[in-house]
Amino acid sequence: MKLNIAVLSGDGIGPEVTQQAIKALNAVAVECNHQFYFKPAEVGAIAIDRTGTPLPESTLALCKDTDAILFGSIGHPKYDNDPKAKVRPEQGLLALRKSLGLYANIRPVKAYETLLDQSPLKREIISGTDILMFRELTGGIYFGQKELSEDGNSASDLCVYHKHEIERIAHLAFKAAQNRRKKVTLVDKANVLESSRLWRRVVQEIALDYPEVSFDVLFVDNAAMQLILNPSDFDVLLTENMFGDILSDEASVIGGSIGLLASASVGDQYALFEPIHGSYPQATGKGIANPIASILSAAMLLQHFDLHTEAQMIEEAVEKALELDIVTPDLNPSNTGITTSMVGDFIYDYILHPEDRHLNSKHVYLGQSTII
Repeated sequence: MKLNIAVLSGDGIGPEVTQQAIKALNAVAVECNHQFYFKPAEVGAIAIDRTGTPLPESTLALCKDTDAILFGSIGHPKYDNDPKAKVRPEQGLLALRKSLGLYANIRPVKAYETLLDQSPLKREIISGTDILMFRELTGGIYFGQKELSEDGNSASDLCVYHKHEIERIAHLAFKAAQNRRKKVTLVDKANVLESSRLWRRVVQEIALDYPEVSFDVLFVDNAAMQLILNPSDFDVLLTENMFGDILSDEASVIGGSIGLLASASVGDQYALFEPIHGSYPQATGKGIANPIASILSAAMLLQHFDLHTEAQMIEEAVEKALELDIVTPDLNPSNTGITTSMVGDFIYDYILHPEDRHLNSKHVYLGQSTII
């Protein structure tokens, strides 16, 4: 297969972790005789500094002219710490989602057996957790009308949803559940919010089209609690924009590091793949950023194009890296000698040497991966 991939590395650690995802995709291309072409473009703070806008027209045009987008991260302290800034890096990502119609954010949350003790939650609570979260991405309070009074003493953000916005992501969630454990949980606040009552009514109607999938609902405050108390009870979790933003970050503690969580943002025509972590500016250039979320986002890119065997190759390599403790310090503080690039090198090498996959020697793989 031939794919043209726009690479929007962004700010902070974005370029470092995105490069490791590209390594994994290059290894798959060699091993499986595919052709992947990577085309870079600017977004976020770096784009503001150079062009005055977080999403230059040239970047948007490139995204519309490629098959998929590999995204890094955006954000910089000089904007984050300035509440009066009129132009912000995050506006670039929001505009990109809206312009490309990326209405569904899909985030896997998995508790890896080799990392159960890394989580702040008890092993017996998180063991077996495998959640697929569907967050609506282009509607709701983030995109609603915003007002600030002239005296600056009152403000409002309008949350608006339309039936078709709910229908399209709900169908994606139920279809995904058909190939998993056949359970969808809708998270809302229907006891208080009119927009949530619309969500509940529409999704209840759609659930009737999928009789083999069980369906239940939780208020968002209860869902936040259950994610910590009983995370393995969830299969597919469906919710609106702001609730999904909060719950998916909460769920990151299950696996022990936000550096493990990949995501896909998809629409009817375009698709973007990114780690859910931020730009982590304090770690920029230090080689300590965890690239696994970005690498797993590349695996989701392959799945999007039905390259499931190829995606599994990346996932298997990640599992082996975790098993052999070839991880950055966020997962093992004593691994001060293993860098972002070294993790990427290992995964690249593991994909390209299938004949050696039976080996369990960390030292052999470190040697193969040029960590010498």
